[in-house]
Amino acid sequence: MFTAGAAALLAALGLVSPPVAGAATASTPDTFSETAQQQIAALQAVKAGRTATESKVDSKLLVAEKGLGKQLNALQSGVSATGTVVVDIRASKVSPDLIAGLTKAGAGIRAVSDRYASVRAEIPVDKVSEIAARGDVKRVEQADQAMTARELATPSTTPVKTETKQQKADRIAGELQKALGAKAQRSAAAAAPLVSEGDRAHNADIARQQFGVTGVGVKACALSDGVDSLAASQAKGELPPNVDVIPGQEGDGDEGTAMLEIIHDLAPRAALGFASAFNSDASFADNIRKLRFESHCDVIVDDVIYFKESPFQDWIIAQAVNDVTADGALYFSSAGNEGNVASGTAAHWEGDFVDSGKSVGKFAGTAHNFAGAAGNQIYEPISDASSAGVPVTLHWSDPLGASANDYDLYLLNSAGAVVSFSQDVQTGTQDPYERVNTPTFGGTGLRLAIVKFSGQNRYLSLSALRGRFSDSADGLKAYNTPGVTVGHSAARDAFSVAAAPAAKAFGRALEPGDPANPAGPYPGSFSGATKAERFSSDGPRRVFYEANGTPITPGNVSSTGGEVRNKPEITAADGVQTSVSGFNPFFGTSAAAPHAAAIAALVLSGNPGLPPAEVREALINTAIDIEKPGPDNFTGAGVILADKVLAYTGASPQPLAVAKQPTVTPADGGSALDPGDTAKVTLPVTNDGDGTAVSTSVVLTSPTPGVTVAPRAKSYGTISPGQTGVNDFTITVPTSQQLGVPVVLNARVTFAGAHSPTTSTFSLPVGTPSPVTQDFAYTGAPVAIPDNSPVGASVTIPVSGVGRASKVTFSVDGTACSTDPTSTTVGLNHSYVGDLVGTLTAPSGAKATVFQRNGGSGKNLCQVVFADSAATAFSTVTAANAPFTGSWRPTQALTGNLAGAAVDGTWTFAVVDAAGGDVGSIRSVALHINGFAQPPAAGAPSNVRGYTNNGPVHPL
Repeated sequence: MFTAGAAALLAALGLVSPPVAGAATASTPDTFSETAQQQIAALQAVKAGRTATESKVDSKLLVAEKGLGKQLNALQSGVSATGTVVVDIRASKVSPDLIAGLTKAGAGIRAVSDRYASVRAEIPVDKVSEIAARGDVKRVEQADQAMTARELATPSTTPVKTETKQQKADRIAGELQKALGAKAQRSAAAAAPLVSEGDRAHNADIARQQFGVTGVGVKACALSDGVDSLAASQAKGELPPNVDVIPGQEGDGDEGTAMLEIIHDLAPRAALGFASAFNSDASFADNIRKLRFESHCDVIVDDVIYFKESPFQDWIIAQAVNDVTADGALYFSSAGNEGNVASGTAAHWEGDFVDSGKSVGKFAGTAHNFAGAAGNQIYEPISDASSAGVPVTLHWSDPLGASANDYDLYLLNSAGAVVSFSQDVQTGTQDPYERVNTPTFGGTGLRLAIVKFSGQNRYLSLSALRGRFSDSADGLKAYNTPGVTVGHSAARDAFSVAAAPAAKAFGRALEPGDPANPAGPYPGSFSGATKAERFSSDGPRRVFYEANGTPITPGNVSSTGGEVRNKPEITAADGVQTSVSGFNPFFGTSAAAPHAAAIAALVLSGNPGLPPAEVREALINTAIDIEKPGPDNFTGAGVILADKVLAYTGASPQPLAVAKQPTVTPADGGSALDPGDTAKVTLPVTNDGDGTAVSTSVVLTSPTPGVTVAPRAKSYGTISPGQTGVNDFTITVPTSQQLGVPVVLNARVTFAGAHSPTTSTFSLPVGTPSPVTQDFAYTGAPVAIPDNSPVGASVTIPVSGVGRASKVTFSVDGTACSTDPTSTTVGLNHSYVGDLVGTLTAPSGAKATVFQRNGGSGKNLCQVVFADSAATAFSTVTAANAPFTGSWRPTQALTGNLAGAAVDGTWTFAVVDAAGGDVGSIRSVALHINGFAQPPAAGAPSNVRGYTNNGPVHPL
């Protein structure tokens, strides 16, 4: 229902009922139809009449809240059937008061970024202005959307039957069970993983053999939609067992899994990590930083573009890329699949605003003339064949957060009616950005118009992402210019990666009548004859402002100003096989970027410490020129070959000698290390590298007061790759050492190699573990777990009388187990356990992840014990195991991570639901802790491994 004021406005303009199609006056290339002028006038009336609070609201949200959207012919509102809309709330600060206020207004919190003061939430549309009225809210925007750079085999105009959440869970569970069964039988299928054809096409296979480098010593991490099938890929042997996924950032989808498989194929011994890029734009930026500064990733790759990312200034995502590259990380990003002028597949125009002299609406504004000096055309036509579900963005050359020049964007149909619009206010504190979406299944004769509502002429960028600008049937000419690559892919020190097929050609014409798509060289390798994918995005990228808003060319923000960045820089393989369902083959610059990142990982593996500038030089200078002679704005320097870049950098196999967990044998024969004991410490050193570790030695010290280590240093000699050497040291523990306070040992391993030295720290428990387990349970009321919210739910468990812990286990209890998601007798009821991440926090602040998106659609945890000694990891469960009971190994060790300090105090168990559609509650959980007892007089040696050697090093 719309307001009385809104109704009066519509009645005055004749828009209470949709205009009669037959009565509409048709548009011409240089005029708006009568219908369009009436509709734009109505929309501009809303804009002109905004209050201060309404000026903080996205224009489409405001029209929807006022009830106008459904009254304007063919207009899209973006409001769900239940009257809610997903928004990004940009605030001065994210505070508990803001979160509480949003929750009270009926918001479901989806993502929170403290650093960027941004909250993504699903809110009732009638609460938009109430939220915007808060003093700590700067702006309420329709949620910034994103897409990956995967090219789909099915055109967007074809309706696709999507999986339900349950269907996806069943499919993934079936794949995991099949993989586990094959692994248990040691079948041929389990022993022969699929390998990307890009491994061969990039000569990465022969490069590993020739130079002896495999990715050792490097951590390569990806950001994409999600890693739903991670456990299945690990069980199939396609990925290693220890992929580091940031808890709560597992995402939804499997493009991340496919990207990780590509990296692992080319750099099989590189460590891997992942975080989702899809929770929100601010969350994406946060996760880029986390992967570098918390997970210590050396190479980072993504395949995502957020529509709000500015072409003219580094926004928050590009700023995060700048932060990590300044810290030494190498960053790779897909150039995009938005087409290019050379192939005739583009839908991008940029240039200076040209006043057409055509006013619109009843209030203000003149339309842009796309024809420029060649005539007067106020429309940009969209190809019918590429018009379905296309996001269209408009940016102009004002600084972010400081635009005082107001431009608007309108999408019209062939009858001259407004289909969608974006007309936010720009009065000096807003972003220079507008966006519309074409209808889900496209249209006939769709066209775009840009209107300067007020202000100065600016340089414009108009992109229909994955669409195409083509001449229309009614005489409109399409105008395209190069430069659709935007956002963080165009950051100065990022690598923007174009795509070329490794094997078979992309399987469909991008539009009917298009030329054939190119095929790749597999089983050969890339050469000068290679052709890039016709959908790959082109550059260059003109940028007018530094990240902080400082003009690069003060006073000139036109087509002759700013800085031109040559993007993309390099080209890599797509159209490759992975084991991930739906990604065989895997096309798009989404597949190309991880190939390039993996080759960079090989470079760093064979050249530890090589400066990023030298890696860039090597990749660009050794690239094989393709397409036009010399560097171009479509493929950059050309396609990269691993053998050439490794030869250029002088890569060689590097040793990586690392101290491993020691074993302790007390001299008195006791079973534990006690205060006053002297003990033998057997310290193994393993060469995890590709090269031989020579002149290996260890310096072993302890920062624990009163502890002595003798000798301080020992030689381990030469250790071959994959081999282990051991030596014995003697430690003495002071009699004053408190029970449960560990002895800390620091082992520094030196050897001839760039990775030298490596350091490891070990904690040796002091005291005999008590056989008595003390139980501490949560006794409060059930706590509801909010659906799809990072806020989560938590309960506290008080612990007292233990002191130091020798063992920590955790249980989710219950009196009667079932799969009824509403059960009140289970320990944790939930209708989709695979949505949940459970975390245990000790009084010291130490954390351990108990479970992490495991169990698929299985329901309820009941009488389940998480113990470090359990035989089977909870990560292997499927819905068939529900209700989840018995003993399971947690995601992260509980004792090792949580027992480093006194355990008395308040513990917290928190659960976050990371996906939508399911609910539940924490009901009954408990801690089970063993402390320390006085040591017995004698006993068997503790923790003695199968190898203990005296004297000089003995290879194993």
